Amino acid sequence: MAKLVFNKSPAPTIGVELEIQIIDGRTLELAPLAPEILKKVPPSHRQRIKPEFIRSMVEINTGICGSVAEVEDDLKAAYSLLGDIAGGLGAALYSVSLHPFSRGSDQIVSDHPRYKKIMEELQLVGRRFISQGLHVHIGVDDREKVIKVNNNLRIYLPVLLALTTSSPFYESEDTGLMSYRAKLFEDLPLAGIPDSLQGWEEYTTVVALLEKSGIIESVKDIWWDVRPHPDFGTVEVRVCDMPYSLHDVLAVTALVQALVITLAEQHEEPEPHIQILRSNKWQAARYGLEGFFVDPFFGRRCRMREAAIDLYRHVRPVAEKLGSGAYLDGIPEILRRSTGAHIQKKLYYGKKRDGFNNMIRAVRELFFK
Repeated sequence: MAKLVFNKSPAPTIGVELEIQIIDGRTLELAPLAPEILKKVPPSHRQRIKPEFIRSMVEINTGICGSVAEVEDDLKAAYSLLGDIAGGLGAALYSVSLHPFSRGSDQIVSDHPRYKKIMEELQLVGRRFISQGLHVHIGVDDREKVIKVNNNLRIYLPVLLALTTSSPFYESEDTGLMSYRAKLFEDLPLAGIPDSLQGWEEYTTVVALLEKSGIIESVKDIWWDVRPHPDFGTVEVRVCDMPYSLHDVLAVTALVQALVITLAEQHEEPEPHIQILRSNKWQAARYGLEGFFVDPFFGRRCRMREAAIDLYRHVRPVAEKLGSGAYLDGIPEILRRSTGAHIQKKLYYGKKRDGFNNMIRAVRELFFK
């Protein structure tokens, strides 16, 4: 078994992954058109636009970006290209974490052997898992540091989830949650908030044991809400729902980058109790920004939106140094306007009660606004 090597990043570079729904342009149902779309992607973007678990979604990856501004340019170009290709096939893109009425049992798994194997293992759990998310990678320059950052990031995962909730509906039902995706994801093996790790050696021991026992084939099969990514030399935040707008994607990306740098530079290594972390995550998934956040060390209780503004203020000096302060200022805007989950529910339950189709059309119009 090969030794696990952390390919450290000399700078806090950024990589962003967007998981995007493909919907039929007329019925607005999920459409299994990824293979046809991917055939039309030009060679220049084949490393940026990739297949995903089911054929009714694709993934957009940025390159290795040095700033949030580079992320913006990268995502705009790839998303626009993908939208044009999809439109030529009678399809459209939809950027939230769960389609409101398409059924998991109607989706087709992608042909990749890894996805086929995962579905065979997961059975009904896998057939229900038709969600999309936002993943943010930040470069870290040391393997022990990436473990410290990974441990400490766990405290803030509920806040990041609350800022991005976009999955209140599932198979034509109002789930009562702002992020039902978060609960679907926790049904998967090796998912959710990870345990604390004592250092790089313990991490490699855990990975080696999981590989030796056949539980995983590689670190890609560890689906934690935050995880070290040895190949890329990053810490990867995976807890977020897929925001409905590029504006929110960039605000959260700026927040994550500044937070990683802040945590990498702090000397203390607090050890929060996992039960408090799980309770906070439930509050974020159930109530979004209206949920409660409990300080895992002092027991202070506040609204999730208050915890979010405290975090914004805490990391803003770092964001200013990075030149991403204007992007980070999108966080207070999210708090004033609220998230995709709230917007979907407002549209669906509005005065006209126009149903899911008009809700989808309205939300789609907001991606570049």
